[in-house]
Amino acid sequence: MTHLPSGVSLEFAAPAAAIALEAGALVRNFYQKGVATEYKGDVDLVTEADRSSEKLIVERLHQQFPDHGIYGEEGTRDNIESEYRWYVDPLDGTTNFAHGFPVFCVSLGLEHRPAGIAPDADGTLTAGIVYDPMRDELFIAEKGRGAYLNGKKIHASRINDLAECLMATGFPSRKRHENPNIHFYQQITLRSHGVRRAGSAALDLAYTACGRFDGYWEFNLNPWDTSAGVLLVQEAGGTVTTFDGGPFRLNSKEVLATNGLILNEVKTLFQAMFAGRDLDPILTPKKFAERRAERSR
Repeated sequence: MTHLPSGVSLEFAAPAAAIALEAGALVRNFYQKGVATEYKGDVDLVTEADRSSEKLIVERLHQQFPDHGIYGEEGTRDNIESEYRWYVDPLDGTTNFAHGFPVFCVSLGLEHRPAGIAPDADGTLTAGIVYDPMRDELFIAEKGRGAYLNGKKIHASRINDLAECLMATGFPSRKRHENPNIHFYQQITLRSHGVRRAGSAALDLAYTACGRFDGYWEFNLNPWDTSAGVLLVQEAGGTVTTFDGGPFRLNSKEVLATNGLILNEVKTLFQAMFAGRDLDPILTPKKFAERRAERSR
């Protein structure tokens, strides 16, 4: 299968995609033979596959981009003051992987941090790669050059009504009892075609980029979770903001990705829930049909 777009120069994303494909094959082999699960915290899982994948990725990135820094989920902190910094999630969806649920990926995101940038300021997301080894799907983007799935250009969906949207979210493996997302999950489930919770933030963002999801939100993610997927969404014509529509930042505790067309509707809903205001009534099936008919005239 051809994974890369033809006729498009991808200075950073193409070499990194080859690394993601290799790491994905490694992860897939671990999955097929089975690996032991460990805990790296009270409830957070880690496996030999996570560590082996990160080791491979770090070695290959050093070979391909010797001057770049690397910030990995499993502890790699190499040369992170460099002008370019890779955020590496060697196996996003470890809980799925450990339970034999085949939804996980390798995620690589590149940030450009020019000289003089403040330590707490974001640079520019420059390249993003998300590879799903179980479906052999490679999502790839480079700043200003579009987003692609297995070589074909992708675009965010064009649905402009939350009631007709398929949404996605996620829940943390730790401190779930302190996370308010179940309340958002309930309301958006009632006001949309449904909400999926697949367990991989990077894939959720990639699916938003290619229109499988119309929007995605989550609390308390890390740069290795989001960097690649955020660029995919942006290059596919979507938006990524905080819940109030403010600028997304890599250390943000709020991620709201949409096709752009439903941003205001979702943002207004979130604002009402945060403020404890009464929400608009949920449409009855009859009202939903009437509104659809009006829009189609």
